[in-house]
Amino acid sequence: MADKGNILVVEDNPDNMKLVTWMLEDEGYIVTSAFNAEDGLQLATSNTYDAILMDISLPGMDGKEATKKLRATEKYRSATIFALTAHAIINETKEILDSGVDELITKPINETQLLERLKHYIQS
Repeated sequence: MADKGNILVVEDNPDNMKLVTWMLEDEGYIVTSAFNAEDGLQLATSNTYDAILMDISLPGMDGKEATKKLRATEKYRSATIFALTAHAIINETKEILDSGVDELITKPINETQLLERLKHYIQS
């Protein structure tokens, strides 16, 4: 299967990371993993990704702050960034979307929804 794109997944839960990685790799995406926002930002700076999947609840810097930092750079100003969260309550949903993400994907992750939304943003 041809490479469909490079995706950075920032997720601190090892089980969630395995699940998302499996879903994406099974569809032909190349996945890079970061277990906290600081590592994710460092990887994003030194590499180029077609999409970033950002967990919101991370140790240290949260995913909203990391997304704001990415959006402040020329490289990721218009990049595809999805928020992954189990905390999609109404007030936080607005705050998450205001941080600059393109989509909010709630956990447990619906594989079909995630893959369809990625295809919408990543033209292969």
